[in-house]
Amino acid sequence: MVRKLDDAERTALLARFPEWTHEPVRDAIVRRFQFADFAQAFGFMTSVAILAEKMDHHPEWSNVYNRVEILLTTHDCGGLSERDARLAEAIEGLF
Repeated sequence: MVRKLDDAERTALLARFPEWTHEPVRDAIVRRFQFADFAQAFGFMTSVAILAEKMDHHPEWSNVYNRVEILLTTHDCGGLSERDARLAEAIEGLF
C-alpha cells in the first residue's frame, strides 16, 4: 500500500520543488510549464508520458497551445506520496 505524506514530508516536498504549488483540497501539487509553441509543449508531454508509464504513476494534465499544466496526487492513498515526489523530480529533469 502507498503511504500518504505527513505534514513534515509534504513541507519538505514543496521546499524541494518551489515551482510546484500545493492544492490542498485534493492534496496535490500543480505546476504550469510554458514553451515556445505547441510542438514543444506536445513533445514535452510525450516525454512525460513515457516516463510516467515506466513509473506506473500517471499525471492529470491539460494542454492549451504552448502551456502544459500538470497535477500530481496519488489516488491509492488519497493525497501526496513519495511516488509524486519521484515523478515531479523526473518531470523537472525533462524540463
